[in-house]
Amino acid sequence: MGPIVQRGAVALALVALVACGGEAPRAGDAATGSLVWAPPAPRPGEVVRSSRYVPMRDGVRLAVDVQLPSDLGEAERLPALLLPNRYWRGMEMRWPIPEPPDERAAFFVRRGYAWVSYDVRGAGASFGAHRQPWSAAELADGAELVDWIVAQPWSNGRVGSEGTSYNGTAAELLLVNGHPALRAAAPRFSLFDAYTDVPYPGGVPQSWFLPVWAEANAALDAGMLPAVAPWLGRLLVRGVRPASPDRGLLAAALAEHRENRDPAAAMAWGVFRDDREGDLGVDAISPKGHRAALEAGGAPLYGWSGWFDGANPRAAVERHLTLRIPGSRLILGPWSHGGGIGVSPTSPGPSAFDADAELLRFFDPLLAERRSGIEATPPVHYYTMVEDRWKASAEWPPPAERLVLHLAGAGRLARERPTAEEAADPYRVDFEAGSGRLTRWDALMGDLAVDLDRSERDARLLTYTSDPLPAALEVTGHPVVSLYVASTATDGVFIAYLEDVAPDGRVTLVTEGLLRALHRRLEPASGPLGGIVPLHGFRRADAWPLVLGEVAELRFDLLPTSYRFRAGHAVRLALAGADRDHFARIPEDTTPTWQVQRSGRHPSQLVLPVVSAAARP
Repeated sequence: MGPIVQRGAVALALVALVACGGEAPRAGDAATGSLVWAPPAPRPGEVVRSSRYVPMRDGVRLAVDVQLPSDLGEAERLPALLLPNRYWRGMEMRWPIPEPPDERAAFFVRRGYAWVSYDVRGAGASFGAHRQPWSAAELADGAELVDWIVAQPWSNGRVGSEGTSYNGTAAELLLVNGHPALRAAAPRFSLFDAYTDVPYPGGVPQSWFLPVWAEANAALDAGMLPAVAPWLGRLLVRGVRPASPDRGLLAAALAEHRENRDPAAAMAWGVFRDDREGDLGVDAISPKGHRAALEAGGAPLYGWSGWFDGANPRAAVERHLTLRIPGSRLILGPWSHGGGIGVSPTSPGPSAFDADAELLRFFDPLLAERRSGIEATPPVHYYTMVEDRWKASAEWPPPAERLVLHLAGAGRLARERPTAEEAADPYRVDFEAGSGRLTRWDALMGDLAVDLDRSERDARLLTYTSDPLPAALEVTGHPVVSLYVASTATDGVFIAYLEDVAPDGRVTLVTEGLLRALHRRLEPASGPLGGIVPLHGFRRADAWPLVLGEVAELRFDLLPTSYRFRAGHAVRLALAGADRDHFARIPEDTTPTWQVQRSGRHPSQLVLPVVSAAARP
């Protein structure tokens, strides 16, 4: 659902919030890569913020902040960046603590933009009730706010939208209105499909996330920081920033939030993607379901994600390949959710990428009519981990060869196709297996470092490891596994971890993927992802339970990556039937035993997209 707690608003790296006025601090220039450029010099002077309520068609008043340069001339006209906020557009500090400056807004305002941020209906200081994420009413509000912006004396008539997580999806869906003034959007670290991208990756319920996310939203909607926020933040922050000096209006708005619907219930679709409540289905709130309207509007999109940003890297790829809009772009970096934390195993820590400068480079030609040179660069940029280098491509995935590694005896991955008539490895599912609390999935609640060490966790799993690589090997794209399995249960969760095994035995996570066996039926290889990854419909009509003891093929993709295996390291595939820390237990009432096949008739395998195949195990 891309409704994730945005950096700068909920689990919100609260320390960063206190320091930077509701947004994470801006990072420095990227150390390498073609994305480095010199943005226009900032104008002198101060940035002035004003807050107000803007009434909508049905009388609901939205809390809106506008930030402008203090020396704005009467004849000066500015483009605007519009930022929807589910998790507060800003915070009010307890007296006598001064409110910190909003450095992100200042960066754009000092380079010729108006910064317009608002709380969506039913959230923050806005009135109304939040009945459904990205509801039709919420989208219509966006169109009215664009009308309001272009009617302002400072507006040049051009608007762009931007946001992270839930707010990124909201920014993208504003384009569905087809408003002629809304010229571009940058959905960052956000979903494209509201079934697979957050609540049900691979059709598996992500059981930990929805309740935690719902609890955080409930606190915010009551005007309080959630329990996941650091205690220092709760001590220093009074609540959401009011939109009027009349505090009675804030109290009245928060009272209306009592009618908000539990978002976990609103996003719990059921087992299948075509399960729905009433007439509202998953496609109604998914950008994927609005393809025709997004393409008809023609506004370019700049999709962002990180290699450890939940399942959102696949969402960003699917968006880029699905929406055929000239000028659209894709960036995939070494980040967790939000982009503030670098996750490449050889360069962890705060990100050194200047995200705001890159956004300015995208928006300038479309909104400010300033050339930035972006049109002369390839539309896809991605970061290869371990090599620690930005790369550019005309397409995603970039051209690659298929390296097929077969599951073999003694826990090996081998190039040779097996020849044995019958061969299999037993594995009793360990429901105590988990991935910990510092993972791509936990990062969905805000910028978070990701623990990539799998050395101990693999002890509970079934693993297959290649011989040491004679030379470095770059894997860029979408790894795919084909597992032939017989099980003692009719359903189950199948998780595959791609890992890097160092000569000293240290094991590093590269990427992962999962599939619920019930959803194993394959779709025809069509559409933008056809031929790149196996496709599953996840519909009720596609349900295909396993037959007890009968061999079945489960073919699914791992989340996209770009990773350099060093010479002397080995490739590992680790298989699990559970992640107790994040996903529902399936089946609930029995513990299956698998027979993972590795015979000539049933050759289970891992297929890697290899950019340079010089080093094959």
